Amino acid sequence: MTRPAVLALLLLPLVAHAGNLRYAEDQAPALLNPVYGSSMAEARASELLFEGLYTDDQELATRPSLAESSELMPDRLSMIVALRTDVTWHDGQPFTADDVVFTITAMLDKGTASTEYGRVAWIKSAEALDAHRVRLTFARPELHPEDKLFFKIVPKHLFSGLPLKRGDTFRTKPVGTGPWRLTQFNEDNSVSFRKHGDHRNSTGIDEVTLREVADKNYQAKLILYESLEALVRVLPRDIAMLQNNRKVELYPYQTNSWWYVGYNLNRPGLNNPQVRKAISALVDVDALLAPVGTGARVSGPFVPSSPYYNHDVRLTEADADVADAAFVAGGLSRVGEAWTVAGKPVVLTLVAHQSLESVQEVTINLQSQLQTAGIRLEVQFLDDAAWKERVWRNHDFDLMLSQWTFDRNEDIREQFHSQGTRNFVGYQSPEVDGLLDKARDAADPFVRKATLRELHAKIATDQPMLFLWTLDSYAALSVKVKNVVIHPFSFFTFAPSWTMK
Repeated sequence: MTRPAVLALLLLPLVAHAGNLRYAEDQAPALLNPVYGSSMAEARASELLFEGLYTDDQELATRPSLAESSELMPDRLSMIVALRTDVTWHDGQPFTADDVVFTITAMLDKGTASTEYGRVAWIKSAEALDAHRVRLTFARPELHPEDKLFFKIVPKHLFSGLPLKRGDTFRTKPVGTGPWRLTQFNEDNSVSFRKHGDHRNSTGIDEVTLREVADKNYQAKLILYESLEALVRVLPRDIAMLQNNRKVELYPYQTNSWWYVGYNLNRPGLNNPQVRKAISALVDVDALLAPVGTGARVSGPFVPSSPYYNHDVRLTEADADVADAAFVAGGLSRVGEAWTVAGKPVVLTLVAHQSLESVQEVTINLQSQLQTAGIRLEVQFLDDAAWKERVWRNHDFDLMLSQWTFDRNEDIREQFHSQGTRNFVGYQSPEVDGLLDKARDAADPFVRKATLRELHAKIATDQPMLFLWTLDSYAALSVKVKNVVIHPFSFFTFAPSWTMK
């Protein structure tokens, strides 16, 4: 089928009615259970359906959501959270302290194998004092625990017990307390949400529809043809076109998101810091970035606007002489045009998620750069199931191209601690583990900042990854959508205040 024909099919069923906001995702979520969140598409959909005890206001300051108030004990080892009494689940059941205790206990249960375990690992226990009060006990003193209580709460009454399972029916029949409720998963992979009529706050948009549009080249066309009302992120090449259209408004927003090439430190050769140094010195990162869009290079695991970013750490630079010397120090030999180990040419496999924006442009460019320098790079694009199997569970790769996105807490512990659940590259450093512990335990924000800047420098020196860039982000919305404020992580946090003509 030709592309124009595909576009015509996409347009056919998309007649909008008042109050229906349609937005595009590259791939529709396979499940909607926030205990097992693994993609930004799931995070955005969860923001429509679920709520946490606390959330951000539009100044990104912490404010109560399902909580009404809290009291931190003088020793900072526990707090009592008073819950709202006017909250109901989408099925009409009342929200209670039992739901909070159940959610935390489930996420802490190793049998649940929650991908969000790190968000509750600091909580030692949760206890319901009555229907609307919860006592949280912490593993160590906490200065501002409410800043960490953003994880979504799930309803106890819809689960048979613990541990939870990824395959629970809840994954496709989610029930939350959020401003919208799920109405159905549709045959065309779209997902429909309807305003939760009993929500305590008014919501300006009646319906939201998540549409799967795998080809990013079509997403901008669909909003121009008024077949979508929102694009989460506009491709750089489409910015000028949308800026010049009177039916579309662009909204810049900053994300705590950075790209990287991860080295599998469990693979022979890549566990040698000289080899990692050499490969990094072969890569012209600016040349990789140029066709992708505008952004800022990063030298470590924070974005330059972060208070934890260490501006004294230098960016990597492409330098063939440095690469040659490091390869030799790492035990490689040059034979003709190829670098070899034990007489065999070096061949590396890079995996990337097929939905990663501009993934083909970046990987082809990287492949060409390494090939020219004598390293053969084989690239494999993985769908969601293969990515979780190869990367998350089996760590079956040499290099991986990906990105990490963080909320404003910028908690990188799970990515870099030796025991981190998202430390897919197998990085182990007692010094880094100690710095992560120190930052976690710091009561003084200045100590935390200094510690994380030191951590940045240490990780940059060890090079478990080649840190690439953070991209400038623009959302596009139809001018029919008013009062728009974009949340930099969850996108839809402030959507209840949006309105449509």
